Amino acid sequence: MLRFSVYNTGEKTMDLPMVHTEKSNVSLVKKLLFRQMLVGVNDGRFFIGAFHCMDKQGNIILQDAVEYRSTRRSSPSPMEHRSLGLILIPSSCRSSCHVDCSIEEQMCLLSLQGVGENNQPE
Repeated sequence: MLRFSVYNTGEKTMDLPMVHTEKSNVSLVKKLLFRQMLVGVNDGRFFIGAFHCMDKQGNIILQDAVEYRSTRRSSPSPMEHRSLGLILIPSSCRSSCHVDCSIEEQMCLLSLQGVGENNQPE
């Protein structure tokens, strides 16, 4: 399941479900192109990069991505990072997606939740 949260520096993260047609989902995803995206994966790592594309299965490609991971399993622990370039993050591994955007764009982008699961919106 693809869950998007949009955030604006200093604003509360919003996470609301909405339903749209496949055609409108494509136009909404196009609005994400080249925006900074933070993607969390199941093993605790997260990646920050420019959103490049998403396929029908919900796999995401990030450009100029940087991986962040904890150096130890204990909490709190220092974060280690490394530059990766262009990466593909499979939908099966993804636990969260966050996009930085203006308040005006938040309402449109919130509707992307659920896209990518069985090619159907939630």
